[in-house]
Amino acid sequence: MTIYIVRHAKAGKRSEWHDDDNLRPLSPTGWKQAELVAERLKDLSITSLISSPATRCFQTLEPLAKLTKLSVQVDKRLLEHGDIADMLEVVQDVEDSAVLSSHGDMIPELIKTLERRGMEIKSKPDWRKASVWVVERTNRGFKSATAWPPPQVED
Repeated sequence: MTIYIVRHAKAGKRSEWHDDDNLRPLSPTGWKQAELVAERLKDLSITSLISSPATRCFQTLEPLAKLTKLSVQVDKRLLEHGDIADMLEVVQDVEDSAVLSSHGDMIPELIKTLERRGMEIKSKPDWRKASVWVVERTNRGFKSATAWPPPQVED
């Protein structure tokens, strides 16, 4: 039983964005990353797509939504600066082969929390934008996780 947790792809610089940060979109490089992540995941019998409400997270899953004909559902429990206990609820409750998109502060905390609870980390941790964590679950909890590095895109 596998779920996939994607850190959003590259977005425009925070320092150059003067609106609500949750509205900050992907950069052209981020869109390319999102397309490559979608290509990697499209044949894995994905069952659902769940995103933080942040535009950059939602957009990271849009190419995969097009390829799989699934709609992206928004869950505020995946939002940046959120409560890890809330995010943990999401990853415990989602169906197998779900893809979640969240942030660079939330995903490391989630993985570290699961590791403290006995989940084995089978690769070098990778927290970069557009990285994917492949998390194996059992009926009893979380078994193991492997990080896939982000796709290489020329800036």
